[in-house]
Amino acid sequence: MEVYGYIRVSSADQNEDRQRIALDAKGVAAQNIFTDKQSGKNFERPRYKRLMKKLRAGDLLYILSIDRLGRNYKEIQEQWRIITKDKGADICVMDMPLLDTRTAKDLMGTFIADLVLQILSFVAESERANIKKRQEQGIAAAKARGVQFGRPEKPVPEDFASIVQKWEHKELDLQEALRLCNMSGATFYRRRREYQSGEFVKNPPLKR
Repeated sequence: MEVYGYIRVSSADQNEDRQRIALDAKGVAAQNIFTDKQSGKNFERPRYKRLMKKLRAGDLLYILSIDRLGRNYKEIQEQWRIITKDKGADICVMDMPLLDTRTAKDLMGTFIADLVLQILSFVAESERANIKKRQEQGIAAAKARGVQFGRPEKPVPEDFASIVQKWEHKELDLQEALRLCNMSGATFYRRRREYQSGEFVKNPPLKR
C-alpha cells in the first residue's frame, strides 16, 4: 500500500504551506505529494493526472479539504467516485473526519460518508458562486465610482493623423507607420477607425 497526498492552490502565487504541513504530519513521503498550482476549474492538471496513474487499489490518498478535488458539486462527486470505486483506493479528508473511507466500510458508515460528501460538495460550489458574485458586485461598485479596468490605453503620437494620411497615400509602408506610432497593427487599425469615425481621443485617461 502506498500513501499519497494531493495539494491544489488556485494560482502560482498562493502558498501551499498549510496543506503541505498537514500532509507531513500524516507521514506522507515528499515524493508522494503531488501539487498543482492552477485553477480548479477543470481537471486538466498534470500533477493530478500523474497521481491518478499511480493510484492503485488499497492505496490511501490524503487531502486537506474536500474542495481540493474540485470547485463544483459535479467534479467533486466524480473524482470521489473515480478514486474510491474505479481505483479502489481509500481517501481521507483531513479537516472532515467523517470523510475517511477507511472507517466507513459498513452500510451505515458509507451512508453517512456519502451524505456528508454531498453536503460539503454543495457547500464548496455555493461558496465559489458567492465569491464570484461578490467580485462582480465589487467591480460594479468600482465602475459606478468611475474606476476603469483593463490595461492602460497606449498613447498616440501628436502627429498620428499625419502618419495615417501618409500611410493611406502610400508615402509610408505599414511597418514604418507602426514604428512611428509605437503600436501593434491591431491597435493602429482600431485607432485609425476611431479617427475616421470622429470617436478619436488622442490620449485617453489611464485605466486603473
